[in-house]
Amino acid sequence: MLTLKWFLVLILILVILAILAGQLGMFKGVAPNDLGVAEGRLKLPADTPNSVSSQADLYPNHPQHSYARIEPLPSVGDSKSTLERIKAIIESMPGSEVITYQEHYLYVQFTTRVMKFVDDAEFWFDPQSNVVQVRSASRLGKSDLGVNRKRIEWIRRQLKEIS
Repeated sequence: MLTLKWFLVLILILVILAILAGQLGMFKGVAPNDLGVAEGRLKLPADTPNSVSSQADLYPNHPQHSYARIEPLPSVGDSKSTLERIKAIIESMPGSEVITYQEHYLYVQFTTRVMKFVDDAEFWFDPQSNVVQVRSASRLGKSDLGVNRKRIEWIRRQLKEIS
């Protein structure tokens, strides 16, 4: 019984240390330096199952092609009004920070409350397809437990409600 008690104390200490490490920013990772639109494409999906991309079909041999695939967001007018609506939705979300906002492009960082993990999300109004191409990826880890997909689908639902 004594060993179980010490084991539980050890687990509690490890949890506290992990939370403290997160609060000190040790799990935020490094912002990618290759984001943006190049030749009509956002950055390819991550090699691990912690990202989604509406352009995953452009990379059919990518190891996460099937997992990363997500539909683009619909247009709700021209590029400016569509991205303004998406930006407004995002700004209402806890832990969101708009980093870049341009006429056709929006880059946002989402930070989790306790552990301070950071996800990078990009939204590009694709004038040829008249949709918003999207990519959202965690900076660290192999799995995001579906968080990026859920976030983008939540934004999609909010966008439909507004329009």
